[in-house]
Amino acid sequence: MSAPESIMELRRLTKIYRSGKESKKALDGISFTLGPGLYGLLGPNGAGKSTMMNIITGNLDATGGKVLWNGKNIVRLGARFRRVLGYMPQQQSLYDSFTGRRFLLYLAALKELPRADAAKEVERTAALVHLETELDKRLAAYSGGMKQRLLAAAALLGDPQLLIMDEPTAGLDPKERVRLRAALAELAHDRVILVATHVVSDVEHVANEILLLKEGKLVDHAPPAQLIEKYAPGGTLEDVYLAIFGEDET
Repeated sequence: MSAPESIMELRRLTKIYRSGKESKKALDGISFTLGPGLYGLLGPNGAGKSTMMNIITGNLDATGGKVLWNGKNIVRLGARFRRVLGYMPQQQSLYDSFTGRRFLLYLAALKELPRADAAKEVERTAALVHLETELDKRLAAYSGGMKQRLLAAAALLGDPQLLIMDEPTAGLDPKERVRLRAALAELAHDRVILVATHVVSDVEHVANEILLLKEGKLVDHAPPAQLIEKYAPGGTLEDVYLAIFGEDET
């Protein structure tokens, strides 16, 4: 029996932050549906990208609306949803005394991966991000780019069907940025990958669609070529970004 297709849907997702008598609407009724593929999430600081990802990953409660996975509310799915989820946050505290291997094995245990499979999973995901020769070094000796690749490997543990990544190429050199971009594009054929980034070139040529978020609202979402034709004919996705968000928002 074939596995069910991976589909994530946001329905009128809303988040309001309140402090005393003041309130701020971080997400304003966001709705979209994503099937298998790689999707770029673009928007200036304060657009609501991190809020959206934190709600999808269960780290934050929505004020209204819901997130569905294959038609079922992720809140009700609970642990079953977390088993298909991989999340790479923009920042995460690491244990400098750990080796890369110990860190990944620790996260594999938190993800409840079978102990018999964990070691192979660590090797597999480390290879995907070109970190397999660095696994036995202590994290204190890792560069910023190596730590970033380690977080990417951690998100890939367990072969998740939904992968949420916040600024995954931050701190990577050009070669490793291209390598990670290619790996994600290859993985996206049978799973949903949502990448929030300020590096427009990271998603321009590999994303199935781009989602444009501004002030908590979904401005548009379409394949890169369609967005370029609509907002910046003859230009690039960066020109689309500038046309929608303004040059002061890059």
